[in-house]
Amino acid sequence: MADLELSIIMSDNPRSRAVVDGSVKPEGIRLSGTFGHPAEIFWRQLKSAEFDVSEMSLSSLIMLQAGGSRDWVGLPIFPQRRFFHTWAWIRLGAGIERPEDLKGKRVGVPEYQQTAALWSRGVLQHEFGVSPLDVEWFMERTEEQSHGGSTGFRPPAGLRFQRIPPSESIGSLLLAGGLDATLMYIAGGSAIDRSRGSLEDYPDRFRLLFPDPLAESRRYYAKTGIFPINHGMVVRRSIVERHPWVVLNLFNAFRRAKDAWLAGVNELAATHLSLGLLPPASAEALRIDPYPYGVASNRQVLETVTAYSHEQGLTPRQVPLDEVFAASTMDL
Repeated sequence: MADLELSIIMSDNPRSRAVVDGSVKPEGIRLSGTFGHPAEIFWRQLKSAEFDVSEMSLSSLIMLQAGGSRDWVGLPIFPQRRFFHTWAWIRLGAGIERPEDLKGKRVGVPEYQQTAALWSRGVLQHEFGVSPLDVEWFMERTEEQSHGGSTGFRPPAGLRFQRIPPSESIGSLLLAGGLDATLMYIAGGSAIDRSRGSLEDYPDRFRLLFPDPLAESRRYYAKTGIFPINHGMVVRRSIVERHPWVVLNLFNAFRRAKDAWLAGVNELAATHLSLGLLPPASAEALRIDPYPYGVASNRQVLETVTAYSHEQGLTPRQVPLDEVFAASTMDL
């Protein structure tokens, strides 16, 4: 029987690259793949559903399921994880010395509903006492080019929220003093984000909210055990209804690709250990997979982000994980 032919789009990362370029092949499936910028991938998929399989904003996926959408089935394959709150920038002279000082300030976001912003607001509220209602929000993406244009996003009740005019951007407003901070700065690389240039070019005008991002990442992880997930994967529901086996075949291919990458990382690290370039205690740490796939392996992280989505008014209820991900993946 001929392989099932499916199209796929993802951002490029070493854990998934082998599936997209064909080095690791899902059983019974021929993938026609391409890479893209995450913001554009999500916009294209949410607006036009151009590809059968794709990377997807976890926040948008949760919102779609809460709204009753039946277009996509979630796969617990998580290509991107970061400590997103450490990406925030502040304008010097805005009176911000610590996270708590964001109260009452004007803060930019490329997209209010994006997962990085969702995580950052959750951390600011639960770690530093800064509620989203304490901040005045400015969103860069237009309604036509935002993910929210397809998920039905409306600013939550009581939120001080406005859109940045198309003639301006997060970058231009920061430079002009019209913003005090931004949770995330996307410059270039995306057709739907307008900021250009690097804030790092202005060390006398801007700095990271957390001057030592690695130290804050370690602190947060040690306290919570959470390594925040940004993106998941989706497959067209109509395909799953006709061929339910594609779910686990895709999942297993991505897991094989990640395991091969992890083996390569561990092989390189073993050399560093033998040369004394890493402390002996590193050997135990290297046995831990920092990028686990599956629902069961990530339940705490996933339930935290669905709770944040409801708490911040993006969803009318906390969406159960079995509404987000394929039934056959719930125990993986």
